[in-house]
Amino acid sequence: MPELPEVEGVVRALKPEIEGKTIESVELSETIRLSFSEGKQCIVKQAEPDAFEAVLADTTITKVVRRSKYIFFHLLKEDVPYFLVSHLGMTGAWFVVDSPDDISEAKFKKHIHATFHLTDGRFLIYSDIRRFGELRFLANLEDHAPLTKMAPEPFDEEASDYFIAKTLLPKYEKKAIKEVIMDGQVISGCGNIYATEALFTERIHPARKVNRISEKRKRALFDAVVAVLRKSIEAGGSTISDYRNINGEAGSMQNRLQMYGKKVCPACGTPTSQMTIGGRTSVFCPNCQH
Repeated sequence: MPELPEVEGVVRALKPEIEGKTIESVELSETIRLSFSEGKQCIVKQAEPDAFEAVLADTTITKVVRRSKYIFFHLLKEDVPYFLVSHLGMTGAWFVVDSPDDISEAKFKKHIHATFHLTDGRFLIYSDIRRFGELRFLANLEDHAPLTKMAPEPFDEEASDYFIAKTLLPKYEKKAIKEVIMDGQVISGCGNIYATEALFTERIHPARKVNRISEKRKRALFDAVVAVLRKSIEAGGSTISDYRNINGEAGSMQNRLQMYGKKVCPACGTPTSQMTIGGRTSVFCPNCQH
């Protein structure tokens, strides 16, 4: 699943390509239409396909920003501001191309689910192989509750104190530390990959209970999360399977990971162990991490 660095890479690539551009029309896939006819909501949420296509026609994309793992497309239609909110799920990808045929990888071309025709003749395309991503058209961000509950950006000055305060709540204090730092209401944008790396950096066992970690170690862990997120942004994110930037480019952070996906600890040579925490597979060194 794309985490904060991967989403940041997509946003940075999208901004110069589509900010200031106008959406002429939108075309959704038959897969999306079929899901609505069956009483489901595949990818497009809170709006019928015809209504979604109609409301986005003739909107101007004024700004594209990242918030946690979400992409916010700021829109303007008849001088009224709106938002298109995108979550990439596990395999979502955006492309800006002269033609849909310009998408080089067949698996992404096969799973195009939203085609935005821009007035300059280009196409903004959303592809999603496993279809766990989301597109929401909102008049107000408050209309989708999860958006109001996100932790501050990890790079914000107040984020560290916010993290410490959250870990002291009864809701979190007896949970495994890895589950907590992957919670977007505690730290924004940190998922399985970067939680694994930060915990290894600080030699903390992923199942260690939050209330058994000192404030000093928790602050060091938070700093490690921020550091690995920054490092990954610089590397263009991690391409473990299906993450791509808007031009089909892969990231390179996967080549710098120390613990995620490793069979042997790079520090001591001990075979790594695995356990499931918060529904995700956690890799750790049983010798180095306590």
